[in-house]
Parts: sequence; structure tokens; C-alpha cells
Amino acid sequence: MQRKHFIGSLLGLAIAAGSFTASAQQKTIEWVVGYAAGGGSDVVARTIADEMGKSLNRSIIVTNKPGAGTNIAAEYVARSKDYGNTLFTADFATLAANPTLFSKLAYNAEKDFQPVGLLVRFPLFLVVSNNVPANNLKEFMAWAKSQPEGVNWASVGLGSPHHLVGELFREQSGLKLTHVPYKGAAPAIQDVIGGQVSAMWVESSTAYSFINGKKVKAIGVASPQRVPTMPDVPTMQEQGVKGFEGYAWQGLVVPTGTSKEATAQFSQALQRALGSTPVKAKLQALGVEPMPGTAKQMATFAHNEREKWGKLITKIGVKLD
Repeated sequence: MQRKHFIGSLLGLAIAAGSFTASAQQKTIEWVVGYAAGGGSDVVARTIADEMGKSLNRSIIVTNKPGAGTNIAAEYVARSKDYGNTLFTADFATLAANPTLFSKLAYNAEKDFQPVGLLVRFPLFLVVSNNVPANNLKEFMAWAKSQPEGVNWASVGLGSPHHLVGELFREQSGLKLTHVPYKGAAPAIQDVIGGQVSAMWVESSTAYSFINGKKVKAIGVASPQRVPTMPDVPTMQEQGVKGFEGYAWQGLVVPTGTSKEATAQFSQALQRALGSTPVKAKLQALGVEPMPGTAKQMATFAHNEREKWGKLITKIGVKLD
């Protein structure tokens, strides 16, 4: 009888453990985004999360924790112990720029996150005011060299990919260019349209309507190939700026400590989502490009980006604290 009771107890524990595991697997996944609701990063996350949720047969909710260049959201995720139920949009700022822009961070970009896979990239266009007498890079450079005081150019903010790509262009072109940081793309591009500043680097999702509406002129794009949705805009490389490339980009990570099995499941679901017709159509409409690939490929990409932009940030001496 005792033996039967013992076996019965073991079976009861096994059933309870199985029920707990099944319950844990059905827990809602939290996808953290370090930007406000309604913006490009938020829309990208919600678009991909919807498709991933179907593949995983689990609910995914997007939580917005904006502020401090994604540092608030990054710290929240780095400290999370809810392994297997937490995802985070870690982008250019989180993984590439912030480790050098800030003297001290409450998270470690290399140690506190495990890559799941890259999400999307936003091609960056050099656009100029319509009163600038240039329609391509050669004409822009000739005009810029003729300006005794140089040329003012805008960005969406210090340390942004738009700013750093602009600084890289200044270094490689040798032009006298003065940076004017704004708080966001909207006021910056309005001043380009109005002629208060002559040029700016702007991401595809913002640029398209202004370029197509002939509010500004596109000089080039910082991509290795032309952007399919803007095929008439040549790359900076094909116009003579060798190896010139830069994006605003985003990747998906989980807090370190998440099991390999859970990370692999998320990665597989992400690749399926990025390859699905509805997601590809939505991303194209947003003006962004999907970046399918493995977790290992993301780790290599993020490391290379951190090295590349960290060196530039140190050279130009930008700090955000």
C-alpha cells in the first residue's frame, strides 16, 4: 500500500509539473520597445509580433518604455528574470552607439542580451532643400565647396544614426559641414523644406512622402544598392564615396538567461514572420527593409556596428551624459 501511495504521489507531482510547464508556455510574451507608441519602431514591432504570435501559438503584447535613447527599456529588459516571456527591440542606439555615447550604462550591450535575429533596417537618404542648386552628389559637393561659410545640415538628434552617418559623410567627403541637431525628424525636415538648413540625412519611412511630393531633393542613399521603392535615387557609393554605408536598424533580443530552446523558437518564428507575405507588404509600405538571418549573424552584425560607430563617436568626441 505504501508503495502504491508513493507511486501515486510521484504521478501526481509529474502531472502538476506538466501542468505548470504548459501554463508557463502559454504565458503572454512581453515585447518591449524603447520608443513611444505609434512611431516607426512601434509599428514594426506590432506588425512582426502579430505574425510571430500566430506561429508560436502565444499572445504577444507590445510594451512601450520610451526615453534616454532606449536606455530605460534596455535596463528594464536586462534586469528581467521572466525568461522565455520577454522580447526586446534592441536597435542601433542600444547595441551600437550608446555603449560609447554614454560614460556609464545600467546595462551591458554584449552581456545582458542574447540575439534572436535582426528585424529591419531604415535606409538613410541625403536630402537637400529645393533652393540648393544640386540634383546629385557631384553637383552638391561643387556647390558646398563654393560656400565660404560651409553648409549647415540637420539631424534628428545627437548620436542618432542620422547624425553619425552625416559625420561619416563629412569625414569622407572633406566638405565643411556644420551639424544642427533637432529633436526629431519632423522639425528638422520642415526647416530643410523652408531653407533654414540646407540638407539632412533622413530615414526612408520619413523621406518618401517628401521626396515624392517634391518638397525636398534626394541626392543619394547610404545603402550598397538602390532602394527598390526609390530606384531613381543613386547610392553614395556609385557616386564615388567608396564603401559608404549606414542605416538605422533594429534587432530582436531576449535577456541573457533565456534558454537556448526558447531563443531558438523565437528565432524560427521571427524568420517565418519576416518571410510572410503580409509582413513583407506592411514593411514595404512603411519604407523599411526586412533583415532575415540567424541569431549568430545578428551577433556578428551588432559587434561590427559597435566597433565601426564606436570609433567614429570617440573621434568626434560626442557624449550624451
